[in-house]
Amino acid sequence: MYKRILCTLDGSPLAEKALPHATAVARAFDAQLILLRVVEPPRLPAAPELGTFEMDLLAQLAEEAEEYVKTKAGELREQGVNAHGVALDGHPVEVIAEYAKEHDIDLIVMATHGRSGLSRLAFGSVADRVLRLAHCPVLLIRARES
Repeated sequence: MYKRILCTLDGSPLAEKALPHATAVARAFDAQLILLRVVEPPRLPAAPELGTFEMDLLAQLAEEAEEYVKTKAGELREQGVNAHGVALDGHPVEVIAEYAKEHDIDLIVMATHGRSGLSRLAFGSVADRVLRLAHCPVLLIRARES
């Protein structure tokens, strides 16, 4: 049923709460687990285009994201999970949905950050928007700080 599972990570401990669930599903179905981290371009005031500073910052963030997902995937491979990491840049919702469609992902696993009220209005919910855009099932894990 599930051959390719996508687990989205943003580098936060809350997002990582989805990993045990994604790993369990991958093991149960002997599926490939892809860890995806999306680096969003920096939003600096009064900067309609990315300048040299912003480009350097984006390159540094992309390098850190690549290292992060490769390390996490390596840890999972040591546990016998068929995992690899991918880091991309862009707007998370669109990148996640597009990657899932283009790579025949069967299931997206992601944590919700539990925002509500003004915080949710201000930042929106990536999970909600991915749920609406994705062509495949989405497993949302309610993440809470320990």
